[in-house]
Amino acid sequence: MLAMSDINCIKHLRNKKGLSITKIKETLGINWRTAKKYADEDQLPESNIKQSKGMMHTEKWGEIVSDWVFEDSKLKKKLRRTKKQIFSDLQALGFQGSYRTVCYFISNWENSHNEELDKGHDRLEHPPSEAQVDFGVMEVVKDGEFMDTHVLVMSYPHSNAAFAVPLPSENQECFLQGLKLLFKQSEGVPRRIRIDNLTPAVKKVRSKTEEAKLTDAFIQFQNHYGFEVQVCNPRSGHEKGSVENKVGYIRYNFFSTSPIMNSFEELTETLRSQLQKDRQRLHYEKEVMIEDLWNKEKNFLLELPIEDYPVFKEVETKVNKFNEAKIDGTLIHIPRASNYPFIYFVLYWDKFKAVSPDGEILLEDFRPYMNKKRAIPWVSIFKDWIRKPRVVPYSRYQKYLPGRVNDYLMVEDLMVRRERLLELVNLLVTHDMKRINEEFYDLISDKNENPFGLDWSEYDSLAPLERGESS
Repeated sequence: MLAMSDINCIKHLRNKKGLSITKIKETLGINWRTAKKYADEDQLPESNIKQSKGMMHTEKWGEIVSDWVFEDSKLKKKLRRTKKQIFSDLQALGFQGSYRTVCYFISNWENSHNEELDKGHDRLEHPPSEAQVDFGVMEVVKDGEFMDTHVLVMSYPHSNAAFAVPLPSENQECFLQGLKLLFKQSEGVPRRIRIDNLTPAVKKVRSKTEEAKLTDAFIQFQNHYGFEVQVCNPRSGHEKGSVENKVGYIRYNFFSTSPIMNSFEELTETLRSQLQKDRQRLHYEKEVMIEDLWNKEKNFLLELPIEDYPVFKEVETKVNKFNEAKIDGTLIHIPRASNYPFIYFVLYWDKFKAVSPDGEILLEDFRPYMNKKRAIPWVSIFKDWIRKPRVVPYSRYQKYLPGRVNDYLMVEDLMVRRERLLELVNLLVTHDMKRINEEFYDLISDKNENPFGLDWSEYDSLAPLERGESS
C-alpha cells in the first residue's frame, strides 16, 4: 500500500495537471493498475480490525467460556478447571464444536487478557484490585478512660473505597488478623497489596542492591490468600499516598472526638457501616459514585479461601522463681509455672495461653495491652467547666461522664451546676471518676442529703396512703 503522500501526488497529477493514467505511470514509475486505482477511485477509510469468526464468536459459547476462565482466574491454580473440563461442561450444554476449537479460543483469550492486564498496569496508576495498607493510631474511650487503638486501613485507589479495622497493637498477630477481617469486609482478596516497611511483614527493608525480605509468617499468610506484595521504598510515603490520605480521612471524620468503644468487635462493625455509607458520594476525580466503582472493582478480587487461616504465634519463654513470665513487656503471674524449665506462650491478637511443655494449659487471659489505658484528665476539664458552666452539655467530654455524675451535673441552674463541679473536683483529689460514680450516693449524700435536688414531697403525694392516714 502506498504512503498517503504518494496517493496525494497521484491525485494531484490526475485532477490538477490532467495527466493520463499512462503518463502518471511513466512519471512515477509505478504499475498502471496502481496508478488507475489511486487516480480515479475514492480512497475511503476502512477499519483494519478483523471481526472474529466461528461458532465461539458468533454464538454464545465464547461468552460462556470467557466468563468461566475469568471466574477461575480468581482461584488458585489447582482449583481452576482444565480445558478438558471446560470442553466437557460445554458439551453438557449442547456444544457441537471440537476440543481443539475450545483450546484455541482459551489460549487466545488468555493471551489477549494477560496482555491487556500488563498494558493496564503500565498505563494506569491504580489498576483495579490493587490495595494499599497502613496503620493509623487513633484515640477512643473505653471504660471511662482514654485508649489508643491502632486502626488498620485498606484503601483501593482505583475506586477510592476503603475498609478499616481497629486493633490493640501493630504486632504480627494483630496485623494478620486485621488483614483477614479486611478481606472479609471486601468480600475478596486484592491481587496486589502495597505496604510500608511494617515490622510484622518486612524483616529487611529494600536497599539499592536488594529487594525487601518478608517475614516467614507473612509469606505463609500471603501464599494462603494468593496476593502479591509490593513493599515501598524507605521514607517514600508518596508511594502509598492513597492509604495515607484515607488514614487521615478516617481520623478527621470518624475520630475527631474520641468515640466510646465497648469492644473491638463493636467498633469494627461501626467503622464498617460508616465507611459503607461514605461510599455513597462522587469519586473526587471520576465524577462517579464510589459505590458504583467499587461494585465493578470487586469483581477483579481473588476469591476468599474456603479454609480459615489461624492467626497465632508460639514462643518459648523462661519463668522466674516467682512463677512470672514476661509477655508484651509485662510480667504475668502463672500458677505452677516455675515447676517447668520453660513454658510456651500461644499468642493471639487479643488473648494468650500459657502452656506447659507437656501441653497443659496453665493460664488463659487477655494480653496486657488490651487494658492499656490513660485516665481522662477530669480535674482540668472540670476546672474549665467551673469557669463556664454553661458549656457542660455541649462539651466534647460530656458524653464520657458516667451516668450518675452526668445526671448530677445536668441541672439547669448554672450556679448549682458550678457548686457541684467544685464539689466533684474536691472528690477527684482522692477518688477516681469510676469510684465516684459507683459510690455516688455515699460520697455525695454525706454533704448533700438530696444530691439531685428533687422535691420528694411531690413523689410522696403520689404514693398510696396507709390505713389510718389522712391526706
